[in-house]
Amino acid sequence: MADTFDAIVIGGGPAGAATALLLVRAGWSVAVVERSAFPRRKVCGEFVSASNLPLFRHLGIGNAFLEVAGPEVTRVAVFAKNRQIVAQMPRMDNERHAWGRALGREHLDAMLLDRAAHEGATVFQPWNVIGITPGQAWAPGEVRVVHGPGKSEVTLRAPVLVAAHGSWDPGQLPTQPARLQSRASDLFGFKAHLRHTRLPVGLMPLLAFPGGYGGMVHTDDGRVSLSCCIRRDQLERCRQKMPAVTAGEVVLAHIRATCLAARDALEGATLECGWRSVGPIRPGIRSTFREGIFLVGNAAGEAHPVVAEGISMAVQSGLALARALTTRGVSEARDAYATEWRRLFAWRIRAAAVIAHWAMRPASLALTLPLISVFPGVLTAGARTAGKVTPICLPSF
Repeated sequence: MADTFDAIVIGGGPAGAATALLLVRAGWSVAVVERSAFPRRKVCGEFVSASNLPLFRHLGIGNAFLEVAGPEVTRVAVFAKNRQIVAQMPRMDNERHAWGRALGREHLDAMLLDRAAHEGATVFQPWNVIGITPGQAWAPGEVRVVHGPGKSEVTLRAPVLVAAHGSWDPGQLPTQPARLQSRASDLFGFKAHLRHTRLPVGLMPLLAFPGGYGGMVHTDDGRVSLSCCIRRDQLERCRQKMPAVTAGEVVLAHIRATCLAARDALEGATLECGWRSVGPIRPGIRSTFREGIFLVGNAAGEAHPVVAEGISMAVQSGLALARALTTRGVSEARDAYATEWRRLFAWRIRAAAVIAHWAMRPASLALTLPLISVFPGVLTAGARTAGKVTPICLPSF
């Protein structure tokens, strides 16, 4: 395998795989370094907005996605206390598949990365990055990788380095966030797949409960994905009441006790493969270029999962970077990508923060739920504002 490429992408999730695939389509030689073996499960809501389906077709995974994804999500809702407020999901105009669907990350990630490899990307998996040296002057950047403990080190070189490693684990790489001091407001994410729920097919509700929020959606293979975030202080209070129970079960008990609408939907549900957790999650805008490295996906910025736009933002950020790199010089691409990224995502991140803080506070729910009950179209408008049907300009490569 050649050790010199036009670009090296660190991370093979949706952001990294989409970036690599589009660059390969444009004639670049690309290496992707992914530390995990696929298939893998991730803490993720799994919903993919309808706006991404034309892009998936362009990337060559459209049919595969539709074959295994869950049913179309045609309605949104808020489940809070004993209320269920339901509204129509906005639909994509002039599209045969007008609504989004959900698909487990163990399937979606593999689809995208396999497609990138099929079209010519060199994939190092599972390989771990142990060091990055950004390029200086005319010298290319270097990424040092190893395959398993005790293995020899390999150095990959490229003038363009892309960080698509997410934001979960603070580490030694220059593009990863520093480990911050613990705060009561830190959010921890939990995710599980359930069977035999009473959640109506085609409905994706936002679950609002004290100190947290979540969502449910029908995903692949007849399962329902339940994902949620909860504040550190609320989680600690809940665990004090149930010290002998796992954190995931504590969170589920808290949802059942405080969100009666969710409890009804979860009546008789059975858990599949246990709970997964991650955190603390620190949503916000980070940077699109740092230490000589481009950032995509959660590495660049992360919205509160309350708006279910994480996968959309990841894939679309890869598209924005690939477009900038292939239509401009590398130096010009830095500013062009930053401008496009903020245009596409800054408002989503800010809107998601407002919705998340509203959902976690019982006082704000008490004031607004009666009004939303009278005007449920507010939920449809909110889904539209979050980007559910925002058209994507497809690339020419």
